[in-house]
Amino acid sequence: MAALLLSAVPLGTTAKEEMERFWNKNLGSNRPLSPHITIYSWSLPMAMSICHRGTGIALSAGVSLFGLSALVLPGTFESHLELVKSLALGPALIHTAKFALAFPLAYHTWNGVRHLMWDLGKGLKIPQLYQSGVVVLVLTVLSSVGLAAM
Repeated sequence: MAALLLSAVPLGTTAKEEMERFWNKNLGSNRPLSPHITIYSWSLPMAMSICHRGTGIALSAGVSLFGLSALVLPGTFESHLELVKSLALGPALIHTAKFALAFPLAYHTWNGVRHLMWDLGKGLKIPQLYQSGVVVLVLTVLSSVGLAAM
């Protein structure tokens, strides 16, 4: 019980003081703060896993915002499309925007197929992980270019 009372934080301290005390104690001990992102060596499967999650979140947010804006904004889809056409943005900007919209969709789709193959127990060896990752990236670029050209 006495040890508990000695380690108790006095009520007069603020969160900032407590945070400074924590960092001073840990930095002074020279022990590593682990796990930390710097201890990991980046690999293609690791980066692709993070990107797969990110594209999933981005696509969900995009579809949700598109649906919400369709409900809230006045006018029809055709009127908004005519507004974009009236801006005369130029083909380079239009194709770049279409590619930027198609890329996350294509990546998430192809990488999702890769995950489905893993669910079947195929392609789980390390060399196959890298090979399928490169295939996903190539298919993503090719299908994004194709979709943007439509």
